Amino acid sequence: MATYHIETYGCTSNRGESRQIERKLRDAGHYRVDGPEKADVAILNTCTVVEKTERNMLRRAEELEDETSDLIVTGCMALAQGEEFDGVDAQVLHWEDVPTAVTNGECPTTTPDAEPILDGVVGILPIARGCMSNCSYCITKFATGRVDSPPVEENVEKARALVHAGAKEIRITGQDTGVYGWDKGDRKLPELLDRICDIEGDFRVRLGMANPGGIHGIHDELADVFAENEKLYNFIHAPVQSGSDDVLEDMRRQHRVEKFEEIVDTFDDRLDHWTLSTDFIVGFPTEDPEDHEKSMELLADVRPEKINITRFSKRPGTDAADMKGLGGTIKKERSKEMTDLKMDVCREAHESMVGETHEALVVEDGTGDSVKCRDEAYRQVIVTNASEKDLEIGDFVEVEITTNENVYCFGEPV
Repeated sequence: MATYHIETYGCTSNRGESRQIERKLRDAGHYRVDGPEKADVAILNTCTVVEKTERNMLRRAEELEDETSDLIVTGCMALAQGEEFDGVDAQVLHWEDVPTAVTNGECPTTTPDAEPILDGVVGILPIARGCMSNCSYCITKFATGRVDSPPVEENVEKARALVHAGAKEIRITGQDTGVYGWDKGDRKLPELLDRICDIEGDFRVRLGMANPGGIHGIHDELADVFAENEKLYNFIHAPVQSGSDDVLEDMRRQHRVEKFEEIVDTFDDRLDHWTLSTDFIVGFPTEDPEDHEKSMELLADVRPEKINITRFSKRPGTDAADMKGLGGTIKKERSKEMTDLKMDVCREAHESMVGETHEALVVEDGTGDSVKCRDEAYRQVIVTNASEKDLEIGDFVEVEITTNENVYCFGEPV
């Protein structure tokens, strides 16, 4: 778990993005504190409306750099003029990438009394608590322990209740969804997904984070479940963390690069249009230049459509906290190099969609009179002038992809 401090500047849209960031952080078990000096990470959501504002944003970033151990800069100035922050020791990220970066590559945290919740048309379903890993950098395990999996039927009934309450998208969450049922002696995730997709109703299901070590033993069966169920978003989040087996061993990850690649190859074989989301930790204490280059090569080879990059930071009480760390300059340079490659990979993926038609679910309001939709592979599609097109949250709509940005597309109903 991490503590965070967030500051928001600018318009109502920026404040809305900060609320979404905070909601995701709270869902993952992190909590807000008053003041950057008390926080594990500070988040600066920037505005860039006039030159004076830009100067204020840069000055505030420099102040926060001195007041907190880890700084994330996001918002309009970060996206439009990210190079202005080159002299600040900070991660410059898109709003959507902030929640994952806060976790320092750790598993999300589910509280002991976590129950399904309905947020608009999105139902959040925690299917288990805890994990089977013992990563050297992760503090979450101290809070959650080993995986504890409720019966399949119990989770199915919770999903059914969410659908009856109006959920159009069910997000299955957990520390590591891939090991669901492992504690009971049987890997139950494919069965659970099948059963949830059998519930009557028009809705979609998104599977949350599953570590490669957890899903490798069921990846063939799991890929078949995805191919057979249209209600499942063709999306998996499998954090590889490094392209170096030596670093993965020091991290005490339960997989090696070959297993991760086998998972990706299997989904490539079964699904035509799907999204791979993965994470990299940059600057782990034992990562040398060759290890970093292996991570860059893996990213370039596998080409995930969504990539979360986190600079390593020490968590108290973890084994990695006792390792001699790399300097901040090294981590910053490696993070920038990987982020540049990431943007090329993501841009290419979304450019390839232009001209295609996809079925999308309207999940939430966007900026102004726009809505945010998710297509079959959980890629974000923005539709503008939504009221003129009679689009409401919860609608399913066929959209033609017209243009793209780095991490999302624009579409028009057809």
